[in-house]
Amino acid sequence: MNQKEVGELRRRFKADKSAITHVRGCYVNEKGEIVSQFDQSLALMSQEESEKLLSVLRRTLSGGIGRNLVDINFATSQVAEGEEHKLLMALRDSALHNEEAVQAFFQKAIGSLDLEGNYLILLAYDRYDVPYRAKDGEDQKDASDEVYSYILCSICPVKLTKPALSFYVSENRFYNRQADWLVAPPELGFLFPAFDNRSTNLYDTLYYTKNARDNHQDFAQAVFDAQLPMPAQLQMETFQTILGESLEEECSYEVMQAVHDQLRELVEEHKENKVEEPLTVSKGAVKSMLQSCGVSESHVAAFDTRFDDSFGAQTSLIPQNLMDAKQFQVSTPDVIIKISPAYSALVETRVIDGKKYILIPAEGDVEVNGVPIRIEE
Repeated sequence: MNQKEVGELRRRFKADKSAITHVRGCYVNEKGEIVSQFDQSLALMSQEESEKLLSVLRRTLSGGIGRNLVDINFATSQVAEGEEHKLLMALRDSALHNEEAVQAFFQKAIGSLDLEGNYLILLAYDRYDVPYRAKDGEDQKDASDEVYSYILCSICPVKLTKPALSFYVSENRFYNRQADWLVAPPELGFLFPAFDNRSTNLYDTLYYTKNARDNHQDFAQAVFDAQLPMPAQLQMETFQTILGESLEEECSYEVMQAVHDQLRELVEEHKENKVEEPLTVSKGAVKSMLQSCGVSESHVAAFDTRFDDSFGAQTSLIPQNLMDAKQFQVSTPDVIIKISPAYSALVETRVIDGKKYILIPAEGDVEVNGVPIRIEE
């Protein structure tokens, strides 16, 4: 799925647009025990309550493709006879009314989750009459040619608030607000089946994790029998380590700045061209960047080997998982300098009288803690 398709589904999670009639779920305590189960009708909730519930579910479709949202592909054999796929299909095809399938899913999910504290498992079913989209991009709602049926799962921590002093304006007095349990945004979840090319794809699911460092592999293994790609944050750290270890003495400020700039330019160009498919970069593309910076062939070859060992030779990565396109940072053990990427060329590294320095031109107004200062010659 691409970001545009995700956005199209996200816009459905409103009371006047969604076909979701009820939400099934269970409340799980810190011991992994089901405390209660529910089948909540949205029609019996106030509009404000239903909007908030739909908003929680919608958060499962947030974040970036390749970072928080990852496609999981099912093999043909899994679709034909895999127990995991059969269970997901039973949930969808019954609109969550297959009690045996619902209970089996709850047990499978709980047995694979390692979350601190209490949490909710929420399941919603929706039917979407996909409007025909003309060449000019306009939707023709009366020309729907497909019904997309799907389930959405959201797993949300339930956190205890602190007691606090509240003031009720209507009564013009203070009250002590007691501690209460609040539903937090989803920690993980998924959409099944995927909505690829604005159509049903039973061979794919869209998997969500809030934390770019933890993708809850055990849950994905239990529910989808799938091996997830390396978490986005770990991809960045691994890529940085590969560069440092491969380039050795050639890993200079100028090389890192050039690689960052080239990756950032790819991201900006992709955004300007409004390409729907996610942008990825191959190992070969990064090698070309290093070569253009004057990195020797021996060090480029070392990068090639380490990349294969860490990611796999044919793996393409999301540029946003390799660097922060909005920030360029230089750090020492005692000082951290954050620079707008557009001005990273203003920074220099130099050795003066045997000491290493990071130099930044101080033209124009200079302030220290908000106070203008003068720099004397």
